Amino acid sequence: MKTFLIGASGHAKVVIEILENNNIEIAGLFDKNAEIKQLFDYKCFVEIDENKIGQSKFIVAIGNNLIRKNIVKSNKDLTYDIAIDPSANISKRAKIKEGSVVMKGVSINSSVKIGAHCIINTNSSIDHDCILEDYVHISPNSALAGNVKVGEGTHIGTGVNIIPNLNIGKWCIIGAGTVIINDVPDYSVVVGNPGKIIKQNHI
Repeated sequence: MKTFLIGASGHAKVVIEILENNNIEIAGLFDKNAEIKQLFDYKCFVEIDENKIGQSKFIVAIGNNLIRKNIVKSNKDLTYDIAIDPSANISKRAKIKEGSVVMKGVSINSSVKIGAHCIINTNSSIDHDCILEDYVHISPNSALAGNVKVGEGTHIGTGVNIIPNLNIGKWCIIGAGTVIINDVPDYSVVVGNPGKIIKQNHI
């Protein structure tokens, strides 16, 4: 079965290579920027033509969590694939839902649950019993200790560390290098070591 990507920028480049590493045929990309005609060797189209896609699967290859959610909401009839780089180390007891992407060097340990359309980025670590809701993005080199829950749409920045047994709310932004030692309420923007809330994130 062929896979199409929605989005044709830098994040899509990484997703393409993950699919190539898994010998998955890429049928093309869709992007509303009509000036993008091609990415690598793959053609780019502006509009999704359901008469041409047949039984193909899709991945929304866009890093912004809210944009990714809105695209999925607008395309409810599509079937979504999962992209996991062969170098990722994933427990057989972990569960990953549709549309999610797991990049090079990732570790996902026992009993982790990852929601739909998440991004688990390069060399990040998700320890046992963590729960990530839909549209979460874990950036490169971040580490979640055991029993951490991350709410929908939250973006964990590069190099973040989260101690065990914490709840991170929905649609939060955790800044790069932040160390989280307390629960974080919904919509918070948190930075520093230890992490401090600096404002509320309005979406």
